[in-house]
Amino acid sequence: MDNEKLLELMTKMYSDMQEGFKKVDKRFDALEVRVDRVEKTVLKIEHDHGEKLQALFDGYKQYTNQLNLIEKEVSKHDEFILKRL
Repeated sequence: MDNEKLLELMTKMYSDMQEGFKKVDKRFDALEVRVDRVEKTVLKIEHDHGEKLQALFDGYKQYTNQLNLIEKEVSKHDEFILKRL
């Protein structure tokens, strides 16, 4: 091969590689957009579930407090009933 044909071949190969890189860059850009959307969705889900879990824990705490109060009252009545027997 003479230098002119070699230069043409290398120029064409370089051009083809640049086109390939452009396509890869476009795909990466599209993937970045999708990853950003997924991250936002995950953050929203975590936030929503965090609020729901907090509400459940608050309800559980209130329920436990009520049970403790009821237990104390029942214990007072048990002592009173046992004294009368």
